[in-house]
Amino acid sequence: MNQNNVIIIGAAGRDFHNFNTYYRNNENYRVVAFTAAQIVDIDNRRYPSELAGSLYPEGIPIYPQEKLAELIKDFKVNECVFAYSDVSYETVMSIGAVVNAAGADFKLLGPNSTMLKSTKPVISVCAIRTGCGKSQTSRKVIELLMAKNLKVVAIRHPMPYGDLAAQKIQRFASIEDLKKHNCTVEEMEEYEPHITRGNIIYAGVDYEGILREAEEDPDGCDVIVWDGGNNDFSFYKPDLAITVFDPHRPGHELNYYPGEVNLRFTDVAIINKIDSANGEAIKRVEENIAKVNPKAAVIKAESKITVDNIDAIKGKRVLVVEDGPTLTHGEMKIGAGVIAAQRFGAKEIVDPRPYTVGKIRETYTIYTNIGTLLPAMGYSEQQLKDLEETINKVDCDSVIIGTPIDLSRIININKPCTRVHYALDEVGSPNLDKILNEFIEKHKL
Repeated sequence: MNQNNVIIIGAAGRDFHNFNTYYRNNENYRVVAFTAAQIVDIDNRRYPSELAGSLYPEGIPIYPQEKLAELIKDFKVNECVFAYSDVSYETVMSIGAVVNAAGADFKLLGPNSTMLKSTKPVISVCAIRTGCGKSQTSRKVIELLMAKNLKVVAIRHPMPYGDLAAQKIQRFASIEDLKKHNCTVEEMEEYEPHITRGNIIYAGVDYEGILREAEEDPDGCDVIVWDGGNNDFSFYKPDLAITVFDPHRPGHELNYYPGEVNLRFTDVAIINKIDSANGEAIKRVEENIAKVNPKAAVIKAESKITVDNIDAIKGKRVLVVEDGPTLTHGEMKIGAGVIAAQRFGAKEIVDPRPYTVGKIRETYTIYTNIGTLLPAMGYSEQQLKDLEETINKVDCDSVIIGTPIDLSRIININKPCTRVHYALDEVGSPNLDKILNEFIEKHKL
């Protein structure tokens, strides 16, 4: 039998899922390597044999994406599968050009090859870019379902940046579970809001195993909510697909992969942040939705901003710390912290770049357009230490924390700080409550 030698081009998420669902037990293919991008320090590992299966007793090596052309030649690769998200079409096809120039085929796997079917009704919450407000939408969906006395289990898009075998299936029911699983800042930002609201959340590496455990969760499961990451499409076949759009980045819904997949696939389109975006941008997003997916129900929503302590902002020279991925591969120039600074009268937003150290300084060399904001990077213990040192070195009066969790709980900040909170607030009709009532009736929940 002729085997195709395959490289999966990824970022520790979709790549592992594509392998597990399509390649793991497929004797027609031999996955010779993964490549890694976007996230620091996730290369130079191995996808372990415990997860790779019997065809891969030694596991599968993970290399930096920069070595892709060299790897294609060294491993005599027939095809490369692109498997990560939140990238422009220009970037996707530039990588495709590298692959083709090295002699291999370039491939994208779609929903029919990778989506798993659940025994429970599934609602997917996805987005057209990182930082659209997907997490606050997931939380709103879950709150509405729980208010109707339904047992909701959330399953989060993967973030396995540590020991892959140990992260195979993770269940989070308490804050202590975050420490138990050695969570990064990014993981805590996504898991903690679910835990504090009283619903169970799963994540990990093996998403079929995760799904089957979630369906039989000891606390009960009536509905599964897929809490997506970046702008990836769902790992599970949804019975109701919700996609969040960002009018601060109009047109991105047609120019980023796989955001346009979500646009074309969705049942419900939520245009978020209409309270801080301009009217022309909102109109443009609306027109793009109507042109590409006219059957989608369109909801408009505000991202309501509140702060713990306005006095820490008004008239102050402030450092704004925003959600890391939103600023890096999300490419946002404005977040909840910036909006709070503007609305509540900050004297100045202080540029943190002269004060950066270590891995935080490296972040600005990789992502050169972040500007005067500080991304809350904490993928490793060292990166978290460097974040703490950077914040404490900045010459400012106070710190605005625009991340989903309270950073002051996990690092020591030597100056006054205040948290920014943001929540989805729908405007007019249709709204999520109406749509979820129809979903509940349809599935006899």
